[in-house]
Amino acid sequence: MKNFATHLGATLVLATTLLAASAAQAQITTPQPSPKSTVMQRVGLTDVTITYSRPSVKGRTIFGTVVPYGKRWRTGANATTSIKFSDDVTIEGKKVPAGEYGIYTIPNAAEWTVVLNKNLKLGADVDGFKDDQDVARFTLKPYKLATKVETFTISFAELTPATANVDILWDMTGAKFKIVSDVDGKVMAQIDEKVIKSATPAANDLAAAAVYYYDNGKDMKQALTWIQKANATEPKFWNMNTEAKIRLKMKDYKGAIVAAEQSKKLALAATPANTDYAKMDDELVMEAKKMGK
Repeated sequence: MKNFATHLGATLVLATTLLAASAAQAQITTPQPSPKSTVMQRVGLTDVTITYSRPSVKGRTIFGTVVPYGKRWRTGANATTSIKFSDDVTIEGKKVPAGEYGIYTIPNAAEWTVVLNKNLKLGADVDGFKDDQDVARFTLKPYKLATKVETFTISFAELTPATANVDILWDMTGAKFKIVSDVDGKVMAQIDEKVIKSATPAANDLAAAAVYYYDNGKDMKQALTWIQKANATEPKFWNMNTEAKIRLKMKDYKGAIVAAEQSKKLALAATPANTDYAKMDDELVMEAKKMGK
């Protein structure tokens, strides 16, 4: 028993010593002055992710002083600011392959140079930058903001089905660049596989293909064929509304009215009734009657 007690005591002393050493080595965690942020956006069918740190103005003069003109900047604080694309994109006319890159900028009063580079680990050591790792380089015109942005901000704005702007905002200065995603190529490839080459395309795929053709001003006759097939077995009020819009665009005013009235009937019979579609159908009927005079 004495040996057991001695062993137990030694074990407890060792455990206490290890815990004390571990506690002594642990660092105190405090908020960062330039906290990390991640912003994500789907542009067309491409996922874009930007990770950066956000310093604040704190009464300083930023561009030309804190961020010197004519010198490479990591575009934020702490680690390298990065941008990641799930698919190939085009930025300011430059082709950029899918992947993750560092965003480096060279601000000047009248013009910024923006560089996407494969090196993601430079951080503040921008003197270690190597041009041969560049993926794209382009210039931007900075602009004066209407209101001060205290904390450095990168955001997505002016979204369309295939594009988005990346806004870089700090203090009273803004700069932006446009990302373009190859939406049409991807959608047309899906339509080719699931509709054109399929022996038995699904009604949902037929309808989606018809909507895409309508929205993008493609072959309306083909769009009408697809939406008619989608509506042939079990018509839905939203698909009948699509057929009405396609017929109206083709100047088939009588056909547009018939399809819109059928859409309204189905919308009001739904549970719950969809009065928004019924209203759109009424407006389409009025437009078709006006245009058909």
